[in-house]
Amino acid sequence: MRYLIGIDVGTTGAKTILIDEQGNLVASSLEEYPLHTPRPKWAEQDPADWWRATVDSIRNVLAKSKVNPNDVVGLGLSGQMHGLVLIDKNCNVLRPAILWCDVRTTEQCHYITEKVGKELLIKSTCNPALEGFTAPKIIWVRDNEPEIYDKAFKMMLPKDYVRFRLTGEIASEVSDAAGTILFDVRKREWSREVLDRLEISPELMPICCESIDICGAITKNVAEMTGLNPGTPIVGGGADNACTAVGNGIVVTGKTSASIGTSGTMLTPTDTAEVDPDLRAHTFCHCVPNKWYVMGVMLSAGGAFRWLRDTLGDKEVEQARKKGVDPYEILTAEAAQAEPGCEGLVFLPYLIGERTPHGDANAKGVLFGLTLRHKKEHIVRSVMEGVTYGMRDSLEIITGLGLDVGQITATGGGARSALWRQMQADIYGAEVVTINIAEGPAFGAAILAGVGAGVYNNIEEATSEIVKVTSRIQPIEDNRKVYEEYYQTYRALYPALKPEFDSVSKTVAKFSSQ
Repeated sequence: MRYLIGIDVGTTGAKTILIDEQGNLVASSLEEYPLHTPRPKWAEQDPADWWRATVDSIRNVLAKSKVNPNDVVGLGLSGQMHGLVLIDKNCNVLRPAILWCDVRTTEQCHYITEKVGKELLIKSTCNPALEGFTAPKIIWVRDNEPEIYDKAFKMMLPKDYVRFRLTGEIASEVSDAAGTILFDVRKREWSREVLDRLEISPELMPICCESIDICGAITKNVAEMTGLNPGTPIVGGGADNACTAVGNGIVVTGKTSASIGTSGTMLTPTDTAEVDPDLRAHTFCHCVPNKWYVMGVMLSAGGAFRWLRDTLGDKEVEQARKKGVDPYEILTAEAAQAEPGCEGLVFLPYLIGERTPHGDANAKGVLFGLTLRHKKEHIVRSVMEGVTYGMRDSLEIITGLGLDVGQITATGGGARSALWRQMQADIYGAEVVTINIAEGPAFGAAILAGVGAGVYNNIEEATSEIVKVTSRIQPIEDNRKVYEEYYQTYRALYPALKPEFDSVSKTVAKFSSQ
């Protein structure tokens, strides 16, 4: 039996899984590490923590599985997108990595938009300049830490730094590079024109391969540290969202994933690089050669539900502890007691601003329509409904581009609750399915390794054999009609409140600085 390893270098930890060639999970290990916020709006990590967690998690899965390292034929990497690692000519890390959730770069985003221009952003990068992306971070370092910038030899994305430590090779791949705003998404190569306009040397960029290409092998030193065989091949891998799509079988047109985790994503593969002319959604290279995807991103999806749990759910958390169940089970049971639409209670889930469709860091969370009739179950359900309305915003953009959404696969926390699955079907107005895979981006990375190592002929064939539908949920017509009307209310609230979002943000900044 041949085995494959997938590693996801996430925001909270590195997860390593080992699967057999039929796609069965054999062992997994998650090693956590801290996130540092030394100043407001900053989010950083030490790449050494990623490396330590990766080594430990590899050793753990090999020990748990007792698999002979000779039978591990390939390794794939996935990782958090957009993060910036800078190394010098001696391959030393120059400063802590700046992460995707770091929003210090508003000034640099304005600079990029002005220097590059919306026309070239659409033509080449297919995305707007947003604080979370990589290019603004590079320019921030140039503006604020010139002594660091002058020493920079190469930039890397998080998973690619781990690849460097595993193999000694400096490389990236198309799905992650597409999130830098320095990449020609259509041509699947670094954009010389964008780099020139921003005065960033092309020499700073790593070589870029496809996700299934072998671009390194385990070194002898790393083999001694991890227990893997020296020479074990490593493929390009992919960005976390793209690898999750691979692991969920969302690799051909006519399939869409609706993932409600901490953030929320609606993702549809395309055969050409289709771009929203208003740049409300993202267009990135898929891990599948000659495929792309359009994706809408909510910043606070399951995160909004967690906020509710942590803020108002003390009773439910205590009940869950006594019963030995997940607190979300108790909260969703409460939500089921309220009727669809929550008697006019509508929640805007913009707790940390929003990306799709508004691109507004000042957007705020709102509970609209509260009356004396509303009880806790209405509030809980309205949060779930508001998140799902936000997911539909992305779906509306995708369908507005004329793309075939087809079958919608629910994944993440939003797929675990029967109530939330039904809510999604009702609000999307479409069949929602669940699948037999729940391992996230590490699973997709392992499949990519299998293709690169010759275990599978291609990604499409591999996923069609491994990924199976386990349930199908149809919209309830009466619910759909209710949600259709409340969705229009939801849509109207943001433009009505935007001036006040901006105003209160200025007021908060004014008094918090005193």
